[in-house]
Amino acid sequence: MFFSFSALCYILSVLPSATGLRQVRHDANFQPDYVLRVTEQTIAVACRTRLSAVVNGTSPGPPIYLKENQTTWIRVYNDFASENLTMKHWHGLSQSVAPWSDGTPQASQWPIKAQHFFDYEIRPQIGEAGSYLYHSHVAFQAVSAAGPIIIEEVDGQHPYDYDDEKIIFLSELFNLTDASVNKMLTAPYEDFGWPGDAESILVNGKGYASLLPDETLTPRPWSSPDPSAEKPCGPEIIEVEPDTIYRFRTIGGVALSPLVFQLQDHDNLTIISADARYTQPASTDLIQMGAGQRYDFIIHTKTEEELRSLGRSMFWMQIEPRYRDINSTSYAILSYKTDLGFNSTVPSSAPPETPIDIPFNNQYWMEYTLQPLQPNGFPSAKQVTRQVFLASSQLISKSGFSWTVSNRTWTENNEHEDDTPYNNTNSTPNTPYLVDIYRRGEAAIPDYNKAVQEYGGWDPDFNVYPAKVGEVVDIILINEPNGIAGGFDAHPWHIHGDHVYDLGSGPGTYNATENEEKLTGYNPIQRDTSLLFKYVLGNDIGTGHDYTSQGWRAWRVKIQNPGVWMVHCHILQHMIMGMQSVWVMGNASEITHGTTPDLVQGYLTYGGDAYGNSTHNPLVNHYYED
Repeated sequence: MFFSFSALCYILSVLPSATGLRQVRHDANFQPDYVLRVTEQTIAVACRTRLSAVVNGTSPGPPIYLKENQTTWIRVYNDFASENLTMKHWHGLSQSVAPWSDGTPQASQWPIKAQHFFDYEIRPQIGEAGSYLYHSHVAFQAVSAAGPIIIEEVDGQHPYDYDDEKIIFLSELFNLTDASVNKMLTAPYEDFGWPGDAESILVNGKGYASLLPDETLTPRPWSSPDPSAEKPCGPEIIEVEPDTIYRFRTIGGVALSPLVFQLQDHDNLTIISADARYTQPASTDLIQMGAGQRYDFIIHTKTEEELRSLGRSMFWMQIEPRYRDINSTSYAILSYKTDLGFNSTVPSSAPPETPIDIPFNNQYWMEYTLQPLQPNGFPSAKQVTRQVFLASSQLISKSGFSWTVSNRTWTENNEHEDDTPYNNTNSTPNTPYLVDIYRRGEAAIPDYNKAVQEYGGWDPDFNVYPAKVGEVVDIILINEPNGIAGGFDAHPWHIHGDHVYDLGSGPGTYNATENEEKLTGYNPIQRDTSLLFKYVLGNDIGTGHDYTSQGWRAWRVKIQNPGVWMVHCHILQHMIMGMQSVWVMGNASEITHGTTPDLVQGYLTYGGDAYGNSTHNPLVNHYYED
């Protein structure tokens, strides 16, 4: 990147001696590495048309390739007519040094105004190579405004050998617009509506027409004004060569459904990574994942001789939701490139009967099984300073339906355009927490002692969970059933800012002593997203509800990245309904890295100087040097 002499003089004049931060005017001379334009368009998908938020005209958006220890600048344009955007949350990546890049509105930054843009600085750390995703963090936009991130090793050397790789980005199609979903979920009690389960699960944005029995989901006719346009119906075709080792990067970009998938006649999958952390090899014949989770697996494709014995070169990839009331089936196709002469015509519709019998109950899949490929510094129970319990439950009142974290809610507010301070209610601040910390310093930091001693780790004045750098905290996620009114669900819990050590899960009530015994000789992997199951009993699995059995999952968190971080259920509908919490980790000096407010002024107001538009070049902080 090149700057004029006057620009260089300006940079030098504002370079702070303590932090290494510098301010740069991103004018015409600045060229971002990636440009993402988020718009609202009617797109064709799985035999339907849907008004959707898309990235560079597609859903999913284009893949972004980063490298460890290398800075990448990503410019995100909010091309909506009036809606706010934060695009993106770089799901799974720590943004502890470039604090304005986590992409969480009202927590770590102001949202991007309509017709404005924001430049995100991303620098993966050594050890963060793997599969990630980016997505909007506003309302229901992430159902379509999302895409894959692939981070490559700094030296280009992988711990596992393979010949090529494929991306499988899983998302969902809903038969409602984003605005309709938001309106239904935030309505008062008498007008509340559940938008229902996904019509189908998509692989890289493609799929057959829905097979759901509800006649309201009958595919609508679709016509393209461009006769040469790609046919909007049909599955993703994953092409592979015979006798070749592939790395499949599977990314859970779904909004709602935990899911499971298998490859027909291919049961030789070897998991090598979970949530972008390399694991010891683990054999499996299926993959189960929830929203936000990622699994990389190795597969050695069949030889031509094996294909000849099977008499085919195309195989179904069968995908099914799990732990939902509606369980439809979706498909992609694994297709071999051969000259064996087998029929290679893509079926015009999904098979009338499922070709694979996938077990329904996989709640113990890979539990206490996956271990890190290299030692990961797992803290012992003796190092744990305290426990924090986060209970998942649904509350129903005259004001509407809420999904809560220990009976508390937190949502971002799309409508905030003011600069007023905290409203001190059990909902959302008007000013993003990180902005307030830069403005007011320690006065904006929650009361740690009060939170820990009186409220189980939660500060009622700020509606946040404080933590101290250096602590080791066990977070116990609890699934609380609350009667036949509903509200007992499986939840993919996600943490921003760092990975946690996944201590496992189970039915009933959590017992730390018993679980520590399970950890004997076992080194938990680090994850950023884990499934909290709804453990139903016996024959009720998949056919009904049992509201008497709890379930739990335990995390161990080493507090080492100061910042304002979200911990929340990653089901978009539950997020809209309040199932989110904010954690303030560290004191004001640690969180701001000693930076004074005058050096970040452009970030401290809604639509401030750090946000660009058609007439304004933003003044942007650079936190890293290459």
